[in-house]
Amino acid sequence: MLSYQRKLVSLSFTSTDLPICSMLKTGATLYHKDQYQFHILLHEPAITDREASLPGILPMSPTSAKPRLLWLEVSLSQIIITMQGNGKYCYRHIWEKGVYGICRYWLQNDLLKLHYQLQIRNFTSNLLIQGQPILEYLRLEYELWSQQLQMGNYILELEIHD
Repeated sequence: MLSYQRKLVSLSFTSTDLPICSMLKTGATLYHKDQYQFHILLHEPAITDREASLPGILPMSPTSAKPRLLWLEVSLSQIIITMQGNGKYCYRHIWEKGVYGICRYWLQNDLLKLHYQLQIRNFTSNLLIQGQPILEYLRLEYELWSQQLQMGNYILELEIHD
């Protein structure tokens, strides 16, 4: 039976060997699908950035901030995160404990009519899910790989507040 509720969530992304750390606190909609299957839908705050340009051809100009939608699919054995909606890029990460998963990025530049897809791998070393009957906490530890090159170790944590 599908049920849902609005909750406050904290989502953090940290590298254990690179100077990367990001944290987001926002409202989310938590969909409880089955006993251990959840979907979490949240909006990442809009980021105002500068549009990439070719030097000497196009001036750098601010782009309008568009919301970014994050969709997390959580089960005991697999986590999937999909980001879409900002118009410049989107991604999908699939993690499964002890397995090499796929991270796929889609990049586009409408001005130059360019569209690219980039795929790298991840290896999930630890996956911890707590809370019953409603998900309360998720911790995902993984490595990113591009062919034979390790691109760092990362921790993704999601905490759902009452």
